Amino acid sequence: MKIGFAITSSFCTLDKVIVCISYLKSLGYDIYPVISENIVKYDTRFGRAKDFIDKVEGICNHKVASNIVDAETFGPKNPMDIMVVMPATGDFLGKLANGITDNPVNLAVKATMRNKKPIVIAISTNDGLGLSGENIMKLYNNKNIYFVPFGQDNYKDKPNSLIAHYDLLLPTIEEALNNNQIQPVLKEYKKIK
Repeated sequence: MKIGFAITSSFCTLDKVIVCISYLKSLGYDIYPVISENIVKYDTRFGRAKDFIDKVEGICNHKVASNIVDAETFGPKNPMDIMVVMPATGDFLGKLANGITDNPVNLAVKATMRNKKPIVIAISTNDGLGLSGENIMKLYNNKNIYFVPFGQDNYKDKPNSLIAHYDLLLPTIEEALNNNQIQPVLKEYKKIK
């Protein structure tokens, strides 16, 4: 099975993304990575951009699609069976909910949607219960879009913040391939040590 794996720039969660990609790869999935342009451009306190890209490419055995031209191939030329977006930032959610495809991640997702294949979204946004909430609900009501269950990760210090339960990625993928949303979608968030 071919999984498109789209990665947006929630830099603090990228280490968890590596774990998820490695796990899916160990199960035999063929993973095609696409990343936001911000991941290519910025070194952060969470790591260097080149190091992250090298890790992803090393695990997937495919070059990352990091621009709109590369991402366009996720349409008819190289269709995926499913597209995962992890982490899905508020910026990504807002653009997808409003039909904006000005970056590689959104274009790869829209190309997969055009092929009538499922999109799995793993939220990571500090504003999920704020301005991004409306976009989450818009997307939740769309055909072929499925959410990894999510909850508040730090309600005391960041009361609007939401994050997906990354450990539920595989069951979410399995359900999405059967046109089902895994339940419950809203689930208390407990940090995994």
